[in-house]
Amino acid sequence: MSSENAYVLVLYYSRSGQTAEMASQIGRGVARVSGMEARIRAVPPVSPETESTLPPVPDHGAPYASKDDLAQCAGLAIGSPTRFGNMAAPLKHFLDGTGDLWLSGALAGKPAGAFTSTGSLHGGQETTLLTMMMPLLHHGMVLCGVPYSEQALNETMSGGTPYGPSHWAGTGEQQPLTDHEKAICQSFGERLGELAQKLR
Repeated sequence: MSSENAYVLVLYYSRSGQTAEMASQIGRGVARVSGMEARIRAVPPVSPETESTLPPVPDHGAPYASKDDLAQCAGLAIGSPTRFGNMAAPLKHFLDGTGDLWLSGALAGKPAGAFTSTGSLHGGQETTLLTMMMPLLHHGMVLCGVPYSEQALNETMSGGTPYGPSHWAGTGEQQPLTDHEKAICQSFGERLGELAQKLR
């Protein structure tokens, strides 16, 4: 992989837009790193309707990820809203299909981390981030979090954890990302990009 096309894959599933906005902010952080790009990709929803098929390109948001996007990345950030303290089914479904990449060791030694959004402040942000790290560890990836040297982590009154960026969306009208949450996302993206450069 040459420096001209090195990228961090920011891979996410978003239902109401908050996780997608986090992905965008993480991409901004990655873009601060010279020689590193952010490739933002989504995963398609899953459905019990076995007869229906999705269009190859979504109506809105980031393009759907391919397995090649994952295999060729220099680093990886995965994001999902919380579902009972774990990632949502669409992201899990995508990751469950990467057994061949695990077998070949395509992701081993690359930096990776996770981000999430929850409706309630104590609705499983940390458990979601930690459980999202399990597939990354199985792939042999090097985990990246958010150190407390990031000042916004010490000041946030909403989302943000040392395990990765998080957002408190609220249970009624969806709350936009706060300035602290945006700063944590960008800091995480920049750190992931720097690690990707060093580990290439």
